[in-house]
Amino acid sequence: MSEVVIACERLARRLPGPVPVMLVDGVTFSIARGEFVAITGPSGSGKSSLLYLLGLLDRPTGGRIWVQGREILTLDDDQLAAHRLAEIGFVFQFHFLLPEFSALENVMLPMQRLARLAAPEVRTRGEALLRQFGLADEATKLPSQLSGGQSQRVAIARALANDPVIILADEPTGNLDSAASANVRAILKDLAHRLDRAVVVVTHDREFAADADRIITIVDGQMLPMPGRTSRSAAG
Repeated sequence: MSEVVIACERLARRLPGPVPVMLVDGVTFSIARGEFVAITGPSGSGKSSLLYLLGLLDRPTGGRIWVQGREILTLDDDQLAAHRLAEIGFVFQFHFLLPEFSALENVMLPMQRLARLAAPEVRTRGEALLRQFGLADEATKLPSQLSGGQSQRVAIARALANDPVIILADEPTGNLDSAASANVRAILKDLAHRLDRAVVVVTHDREFAADADRIITIVDGQMLPMPGRTSRSAAG
């Protein structure tokens, strides 16, 4: 079995108030290197809330999370931010490229923040990532000069900038046409199967989900796992 890189146990997130709202309710699973996992469910079911917990963007109100074998909820906010920057790449429905920076500069930003590489190495890696996704000719363009599909590919390149083992994507094809959606789906699947990343995608797209190794369905914050689709699946 491949190395488990992210796991959660009885994970929960509850919003306090006069009528508390349970966004995520007792979810337990693990995800290994090389897995391409889809999280599905109706709108408001807690899919994105679960993804933000896995990505260390929100703190749970219950349960435990391990990333790369380390239980991370004992870390303070600065330590969590450092762990997130080094270990996890994010792709969102809206690419969130900084409009005043070129495609290359957007890809370079996470590397500059992590400060593992010297400036020439940062540029070289950024250029290589853009070439990997067919964007070499777009490196100097601003986001406003890119198509939706190109912008999302830049966002994927940015997510890979610090070479994370975990890629989390929230409706990454939600604003794309069918051709661009198929391209993004193929890229994310390739990241899992060829480059051995753990790729987790929240999606409403049935075709996208059907292409995954494993589908996890969330209803009212609770997990209703479906059978693994291939031998690559590592059910948690």
